[in-house]
Amino acid sequence: MGTVPVEMSRERFEELVGEALDEVPVELLSMMNNVVFMVEDAPPDGSEDLLGLYEGTALTDRGWDYAGVLPDRITIYRLATLRVCDTETDVIDEVAITVVHEIAHHFGIDDHRLHELGWG
Repeated sequence: MGTVPVEMSRERFEELVGEALDEVPVELLSMMNNVVFMVEDAPPDGSEDLLGLYEGTALTDRGWDYAGVLPDRITIYRLATLRVCDTETDVIDEVAITVVHEIAHHFGIDDHRLHELGWG
């Protein structure tokens, strides 16, 4: 594990994720369906550079038979995020970008399109 330039408690990091979600337009949040947000220290596979992960079935891929499934999960990884940031302000910005990225995946928007839109 690399060093973490910014020391931040899990509680404070979770607050920042909550604040990032508060910045997402309510119209967008209201269209999200069957999704939970989680904070973990690191991905289970040990990846040090993964800041966030969307797991589930994008809205664009859900068919008539989509029912009775576990919620999609959006996980934001605390230690990886802290490793790429120098200040708490950097963490706030990075968390906001990561949250938007993972929400976009829920809506079926891929990384290439996100880069075209200036989110990458």
